[in-house]
Amino acid sequence: MIYLLFAVFFLCLFLGIPVAFSLGLSCLVYLIFNDISLIIIPAKLYSGIDVFVLLSIPGFILAGNLMNHGGLTDKIISFCNHLMGHIRGGLAMANVGSSMLFAGISGTAVSDASSIGAVMIPAMKKEGYDGPFSCAVTASSSTVGPIIPPSVPMIIAATLTGLSVGRLFLAGAVPGFMLGFGMIAVSYVIAKKKSYPKHERSSFAQIGKGFIDTFWSLLMSFIVLFGIIGGVFTPTEASVVAVLYAMVVGIFYKKLNFKNLPKILLDSMKLSASLMVLVGFANLFGWIMIIERVPQSISDGLLSFSDNKYVILLLINITLIFIGTFMETIAALLVMFPILLKVAMSVGVDPVHFAVIAVLNLIIGLTTPPIGICLFVTSSIGKTSIAQVARANIPFLLLSLFVLTLVTLFPEISLFLPSLFMD
Repeated sequence: MIYLLFAVFFLCLFLGIPVAFSLGLSCLVYLIFNDISLIIIPAKLYSGIDVFVLLSIPGFILAGNLMNHGGLTDKIISFCNHLMGHIRGGLAMANVGSSMLFAGISGTAVSDASSIGAVMIPAMKKEGYDGPFSCAVTASSSTVGPIIPPSVPMIIAATLTGLSVGRLFLAGAVPGFMLGFGMIAVSYVIAKKKSYPKHERSSFAQIGKGFIDTFWSLLMSFIVLFGIIGGVFTPTEASVVAVLYAMVVGIFYKKLNFKNLPKILLDSMKLSASLMVLVGFANLFGWIMIIERVPQSISDGLLSFSDNKYVILLLINITLIFIGTFMETIAALLVMFPILLKVAMSVGVDPVHFAVIAVLNLIIGLTTPPIGICLFVTSSIGKTSIAQVARANIPFLLLSLFVLTLVTLFPEISLFLPSLFMD
């Protein structure tokens, strides 16, 4: 009957049904055909979301929306333009830089692609950059968000493993900056080759003003990260601190008021609720896979192929990138991470190291054809063919795979900071 579960799930995905409801419908069909009491549905839904650290997700989502509506996105973009606009292809590099700074606010790739893309893609096309490249650099740089802390996927990974959120935040920092600065370098090389435009150098006064305006958004990330690491507050308490901080900053910039606050709260509630429903149905889906011994079958299958750690990691990387092309990062983590973590740990992979590998794989899948969710988001904003955007994205995709290879082969890249600050 496990084949029926997966058949219904993939059929629902093919029909365009949201992942959460695809999981729910496939589980419902399985339970009915196996004559299992449907009372298990609310029980597993509740147990899936009855995790204290998950309370931090609505807080971080609300904080991100408050900061976004508080005008911080425009200030981040303006600062990056002042800093890098005078270099050939500076607007493309500013695009990547904006995503790196915005990562601490949003924590999700799709929100980054839509928020930054709505501003940067039209601006780049107006400056003379071609549409496919503008969309590709926006889509690729948006994947830095789920790696650089605070990161929603890392919170999910911590929930699934019982690992420290602060440790996972630190583990993702170096790989995230490697991705970001690597994309800046690729943007520069492409810009030189295609003679993309550059601006006049900004004055130190302009750069200084831009930094001061952006400083408040950066400060929130540091407060959250080092507050958690230093034991000042838990991740859930950190999310509340981030909300209060974001409200103060938004009011200071006179962008937040009683008129737009209800919409911000409603949007945050909708996104938070959709994530909680996803977590609940994924827990039910995972329970069914456990009773059907799917994790054990996958583990035995992979280990029968090889017991070499790097061969197993290669197979896992290929699997996760493929899944990431058609499944949203959090949904894929909820379904696949617990299964593959056991396989990785059986061959001696550190669970913190594997969490970074898993998130990296899944965000790379967001920009990998044939689907690649972020490619679709940016191509729709730029009104450009998805095929053209996918071709323009190849250099960035190769860079991402190179960073993934380094992180996979050298655990110290992701484990250095957690060891330094938390051991």
